[in-house]
Amino acid sequence: MNISTLIETSTQAIRAIAEQAREDCVILSTTASPVHWGPFALERMKQILYDSGAGWVYADYREDTGEKVENRPLIDYQKGSLRDDFDFGRLLLIRTEAYQEACARMTGDYTYAGLYDLRLKLSERWPIVHINEYLYTVGKDRQQASNQFAYVDPRNRAYQLEMEAACTDHLRAIGAWLKPDFTPVDLTEDSFPCQASVIIPVRNRVRTIRDAIRSALSQETDFDYNLIVVDNHSTDGTTEAIREFEADRRLVHIIPERIDLGIGGCWSQAVHHKACGRFAVQLDSDDLYKDSHTLQTMVDAFYQQQCAMVVGAYLMTDFHLNTLPPGLIDHREWTEENGRNNLLRVNGIGAPRAFYTPLLRRINVPNVSYGEDYALALQFSRRYRIGRVYEPVYLCRRWEGNSDAAPSIELSNERNLYKDRLRTWELQARITFNNKYCL
Repeated sequence: MNISTLIETSTQAIRAIAEQAREDCVILSTTASPVHWGPFALERMKQILYDSGAGWVYADYREDTGEKVENRPLIDYQKGSLRDDFDFGRLLLIRTEAYQEACARMTGDYTYAGLYDLRLKLSERWPIVHINEYLYTVGKDRQQASNQFAYVDPRNRAYQLEMEAACTDHLRAIGAWLKPDFTPVDLTEDSFPCQASVIIPVRNRVRTIRDAIRSALSQETDFDYNLIVVDNHSTDGTTEAIREFEADRRLVHIIPERIDLGIGGCWSQAVHHKACGRFAVQLDSDDLYKDSHTLQTMVDAFYQQQCAMVVGAYLMTDFHLNTLPPGLIDHREWTEENGRNNLLRVNGIGAPRAFYTPLLRRINVPNVSYGEDYALALQFSRRYRIGRVYEPVYLCRRWEGNSDAAPSIELSNERNLYKDRLRTWELQARITFNNKYCL
């Protein structure tokens, strides 16, 4: 069986392979490096392709770095695996019947999104199955290195627009696309002790927590606000550092009774506290507001844009606040017309995030320490308008102690699997929502 190496992923290239397919299966390689099959690996892939009724299978693999051979485990594909950078490894085995049928339904003419469009079209009618066995080894392919922020890099705009178009077409086909109709928000609901609360969940960040607290307490606003720090049983001196600021009555220092809280659980402690203001505004314990006007800007956006959640823009910096590539992350790919749909394709929404407290108390924050913000953005955007602040209002510091610093393959897989699961749940919720309200 011949292997077709994908030099380009245009619609034209994908169609050309379909037209030339003569066997019952098509093998696509996404690497120019030599591929070394394991014993009877191809036979194993074909067996599972047919036994499972799949249209597309992919397998774990090993990579020869030149110094050692390393395992490259992958994750299971599911309905919510809509990221265009989902990792299928370097070899794809596709049933020719499914390939050609999906091609026949491809109406776009893409330069970049041909393979992505094929995958989405195929997944509408055929299972995509992960074989969690190491079936082949490839050489180091440096071009495959992913960039966490590629989807917000202005240089990739043409690529991203194609990916968005292909994903939007898929969401329409499965009944999950949402029209730009939003439920109005009454921003005068209930009474609150102050207009806004800055919320900092923290555990063992003695090197950064003082900077974060100073940043929050230095905000200049025309309304009353406070700072709620949820100190999740720190053991490194963080608790004592927080207490240095207790003379300021705006500081609410909470040490939870529970010992099972993630970042999301800490947020819930703050949001449901009697001191929480009308708007709850994020500040991570590693980070800073860009200047003294951030909080005013975020709260003003609620009223100006009549929204239930506001997301700002941030600058990537090192520990000493020197700008790091790609610099400004403003998520200008977000549009009023399609932002909440495209959110199902991309892996983040931006920072800082701010929420209308009455709605956040109803939805609640998942008790996890990764992806809780993304889960909220998906749920809020299903019904409500998300406001945007595109000017930088936040400094996101990256350093060796940061929770995002150099995650292992296993941790990255765990995180990606969770976000895919969030998207799977959200897809079903939106399909149900459309069936109930939009027919």
